[in-house]
Amino acid sequence: MNTRNLWSRILTVVGGIGMVVGGLDPLEGSVLILPGSGLMALGTYLSQAERRLIACKVWAFILVAIGVGAMWGLSMEGGFGGSSGRSGWWGLLMLPYLIGWSIGMWGPGAPRWLALLGIGVGLWYLNLTFLAKGGVSIVCGIIGLLTIGGCIYRLWKGQKPKAMTAVA
Repeated sequence: MNTRNLWSRILTVVGGIGMVVGGLDPLEGSVLILPGSGLMALGTYLSQAERRLIACKVWAFILVAIGVGAMWGLSMEGGFGGSSGRSGWWGLLMLPYLIGWSIGMWGPGAPRWLALLGIGVGLWYLNLTFLAKGGVSIVCGIIGLLTIGGCIYRLWKGQKPKAMTAVA
């Protein structure tokens, strides 16, 4: 194994772990998910994978960066909803973050272990559906279902068919 492939694997594993651990608390975990998503994109680039795989990981990183930037910006301005004077619709600016995170978990080229852990985090998001109130609970449920479905699809599609033997 050459040095480039070794670094590609290291970056992908470290980035994936950051995305899983950060996904357990999507607000506070954004400081792990943002660099984790970037490391996964860089690891995919270094692996010299197909262009569509690289594009998927880069777009996932861009979506995460846009959504996290919106979340941090809204937080600095006092948030949204409640007594902030901003409508709850401002929360839609953070939606790219959750979509990018989910795609990063199960998108093309995602390792099998990441898809397995993604199912667990998706189940946690479904649990948050019952703990949160209002529109946040609906978003958590949808992202949880999207993540679980995507991870299951990735695992199912990644299975190799058994070799057929010719019967004479």
